[in-house]
Amino acid sequence: MEYQDILDKAFKAMENAYAPYSNYYVGACVKTVDGNYFIGANIENAAYSPSICGERNAIFAAYSNGYRKDDIESIAIVTNGTRVGTPCGVCRQVLSELIGPKTPIVLSNKKETKVMNITELLPYSFSAEDLHEKL
Repeated sequence: MEYQDILDKAFKAMENAYAPYSNYYVGACVKTVDGNYFIGANIENAAYSPSICGERNAIFAAYSNGYRKDDIESIAIVTNGTRVGTPCGVCRQVLSELIGPKTPIVLSNKKETKVMNITELLPYSFSAEDLHEKL
């Protein structure tokens, strides 16, 4: 499979998830154009708002290491759910700014895999351009 490397790393990252409240485990892996990988897992908190999703954890790790939108080749997001999970609204908004519009987003739950991009997941995203529009 074309994206097997990032799927394997994302499923391995999912083992590090901390999800005692939802029992919904998420792992993610960002692959950069120079062949580096950044993983993330969801980390929950009883207060919920301090929690972080796996895909934001991975993308923020890449950015924290100096990578930017044009450096990201693909991202895998995997779950232990019965169906393929997709990013939540907050993660979609983050991805819409921090990855390219055609960057492959590989979604899997081990039984099924789907590949799409952020434009397909969030066709009318809010962006920096919206902050500068005037009526």
